[in-house]
Amino acid sequence: MTTPRVVIAAPASGSGKTTVATGLIAALVARGRRVAPFKVGPDYIDPGYHALAAGRPGRNLDPVLVGEDRIAPLFGHGAADADVAVIEGVMGLFDGRSDTAGFGSTAHVARLLDAPVVLVVDGRGQGRSLAALLHGFRGYEPTVRLAAVLLNQVGSPRHEQVLREACAEIGLPVVGAVPRGADVALPSRHLGLVPAVEYGEPARRAVTAMAELITRSVDLDAISRLAATAGPLTATAWDPAVEVDKIDVSPVVAVAGGSAFTFGYVEHVELLAAAGAQVAVFDPLRDEALPDAAAALVLPGGFPEQHAAALSANTKLRDAVAEFARSGGLIQAECGGLLYLLDRLSGEPMCGVLPGTAELTGPLVLGYRDAVAAVDSAVHRTGERRTGHEFHRTHVIDTVSDAAWHWRDHDGHPVREGFADHHVHASYLHTHPAGYPETVTRLVRAAARP
Repeated sequence: MTTPRVVIAAPASGSGKTTVATGLIAALVARGRRVAPFKVGPDYIDPGYHALAAGRPGRNLDPVLVGEDRIAPLFGHGAADADVAVIEGVMGLFDGRSDTAGFGSTAHVARLLDAPVVLVVDGRGQGRSLAALLHGFRGYEPTVRLAAVLLNQVGSPRHEQVLREACAEIGLPVVGAVPRGADVALPSRHLGLVPAVEYGEPARRAVTAMAELITRSVDLDAISRLAATAGPLTATAWDPAVEVDKIDVSPVVAVAGGSAFTFGYVEHVELLAAAGAQVAVFDPLRDEALPDAAAALVLPGGFPEQHAAALSANTKLRDAVAEFARSGGLIQAECGGLLYLLDRLSGEPMCGVLPGTAELTGPLVLGYRDAVAAVDSAVHRTGERRTGHEFHRTHVIDTVSDAAWHWRDHDGHPVREGFADHHVHASYLHTHPAGYPETVTRLVRAAARP
């Protein structure tokens, strides 16, 4: 695999990576380039903006969730037929999973892909001392190729000159300077940016504005030349057909989508199809019935708490989901999907498949979890170990069902979480199906049984 590629990183969160990466993708597309967009880590929101900019799916590269051996193959799959790939980092360049010496960090993924790194630096309050910061970042892990700097939040032409001189002192080229006050406003709420599919037309206008900003402020030719210096990769591109066993029959697997359920990985749908399923996407905000002949139901994460009243008002679909569950239909639900299955969410009636209610709470629950399946289900077997990710501000109360998972928290205390039996598996835990493709095979096989 020889696709040119570049990693957009930063010293810390809040430096402007998403604006730069999304604008760069859109600017290159405007030049007629086919751009493959990627995001390091488990983020679901940034890839939505990347997809708008690129006109093709935004994909995630997360060694923690899928294993580092799958990063290059997944990159090759996602970058097929692309002229160049843009990979947006996560947090600061060297920030990975806690207590793992940077495993899963942007630097880790850059090494696995042998890709040059452009460091986006917030110039506010920076002067010649920027040289020392860059010197530290370049020397901290010499195997990471810090290739250039992109200055953001530059206050004036004189400020830009000072910052460029600081970069020149240690021999790092500057590929652009974005002026202060030129940020493209994107709406945010309790879990970060509003997903692009919810933001609608304003999201498309924002992406266009990002492209114009980057075109004015960044040397696109220099970025393209850097991307071309990425080394060849020997890994074979990931193929969903190789990862799962295809069955002869073709059960319908209904997958929730629309504005309330946006937290899913594109590889999940690809694996379902490769296993022989007919994938039918439906919108619980709009559709009043499940897809015809649905044999399994996948409810991904998202923001149902922002749409609780509208979800509740669609009583026909809520009743259909409840009847589907009562009749033994298979359901796999993660985070937002779990909330939809409860009796109530934020005081609004939901599907009533699972006992309990959920409310929006203050503390953010965030982080990777090393979980063990507590019971058998259509997708997991008792005792199987899975690494997943939690990301929510809701809390489930008044529950009595058997847990889906158990793990230990950061203090070593035991945690039991989720709900599971032979037909329903629902949990706050997000997993990446590319890391555990056998779960997809199991779901499709179970859905195909009479």
